[in-house]
Amino acid sequence: MKTAVITVASRSRAEHLERQRRVLAEVATDIVRVEAWLDASPPDGIPDADTLTLHVPPGPYGMRVGEGRNRAAAAAVSAGAELLVFLDVDCLPGADLLPAYRDAARAHPDAILAGAVTYLASVQRPGSASDLPFLVRPHRARPALEPGATRTASREEYDLFWSLSFAVTPATWDRIGGFHPGYEGYGAEDTDLAWTARAADVEMRWVGGADAFHQWHPVSSPPWQHLDDILRNGATFHARWGSWPMGGWLEAFAAAGAIEQRDDAWVRSRA
Repeated sequence: MKTAVITVASRSRAEHLERQRRVLAEVATDIVRVEAWLDASPPDGIPDADTLTLHVPPGPYGMRVGEGRNRAAAAAVSAGAELLVFLDVDCLPGADLLPAYRDAARAHPDAILAGAVTYLASVQRPGSASDLPFLVRPHRARPALEPGATRTASREEYDLFWSLSFAVTPATWDRIGGFHPGYEGYGAEDTDLAWTARAADVEMRWVGGADAFHQWHPVSSPPWQHLDDILRNGATFHARWGSWPMGGWLEAFAAAGAIEQRDDAWVRSRA
């Protein structure tokens, strides 16, 4: 099964990308590699001959993560990919990630497939794929199955979909329609994709053994630097689906006095 690994990249995550490239080269030699760069200017230097490199510049409000993935998926399909594996630039693939996704796709070609994710600590900087099995600690918020096992997600579990590691066949990708282009900057595009899949009666399936490892970088909770993005993208999501995503963060911003609810909308608080 010809497999594409799709990553959206930026200069701010150059170190993470180099580590991902190194680990991918260790665990897979038979893939189509697609990188969509989201910075205002194209990547420096000559693109790797073995990588399809795209440039998707930001929109008025920030990086277009969903559109970058959409264009990368189209390039992968044009290159003959039979399975699309989306892996965020922050993530490293476990040795069995691609085999597990391939096996699941053969058994369930009409499903969107999601593997477990381990969030690495700041001191955990794996140098090679051989380091990863000792670091497996799947995030407790989502199901983590035994290798080789898969399970259909409940309707409620679509809210647990994270776009940092998932796989889908081109036919199912077409059925979903890809990421909605109305999201720019941070937040909501992955929940929107999951809800779009659910509305189209596309099964979501948890995949055991498809472990990804999220590389550490500084974060804040709630993510204050993304407040305006969250309000804007949350409003887009609300207009499409009738509810607000990222509720925990909105409540935290509200508790701090930064935002308030007016009718059905969340907005910045009046000074």
